[in-house]
Amino acid sequence: MKTNLPIILGSQSQWRQGIMRQLGWPFTVMTADIDEKQIRDDTPEKMVVAIAKAKAEAIFPKVKEPSILITADQVVRCNGEIREKPIDAKQAREFWKSYKEYPVETISSIVVTNTGNGKTASGVDLAKIFYKVIPPAVIEDMITRGRIFTAAGGFLLEDPLINDYIDHIEGAKDSINGLPIALLEKLIDEVS
Repeated sequence: MKTNLPIILGSQSQWRQGIMRQLGWPFTVMTADIDEKQIRDDTPEKMVVAIAKAKAEAIFPKVKEPSILITADQVVRCNGEIREKPIDAKQAREFWKSYKEYPVETISSIVVTNTGNGKTASGVDLAKIFYKVIPPAVIEDMITRGRIFTAAGGFLLEDPLINDYIDHIEGAKDSINGLPIALLEKLIDEVS
């Protein structure tokens, strides 16, 4: 990565912020107050880029000095169906029962904007998680704890309750957590 500009992460996501901290990059957080549900597209790859671009457009006017602005979005797809955060326990159970039959695919986008020179670059990264059969008692425990209602598709890769039930992963863990590092570094280089 080649930049000397301050970095702004346009995301409230604890997972994205955690990835940035792991990289050791100093950054500040700014958030976009947009209604993501108003931005739809039949193609998930296009939709996540459109949402990340809308976040960047909402934050850009608030940036006071030349910076690298990073915005992102992610959706989960399973068996061709886009999955948002589960609306209730019934839907969470349905999601988790299907994961033994079909992999969970994360579709993550990043938009990087150099607010100094106006250059913008975007990209998409895909990853898949294949699960073994998860006992109903484990699913019920996840529902009771409630964290699954905060994540698209109702799954959290880092949840210790399900670690033993991951069969294998295709792609990078950082992509599953919503901020693919290799793509991020490439996009920063493109706008610097």
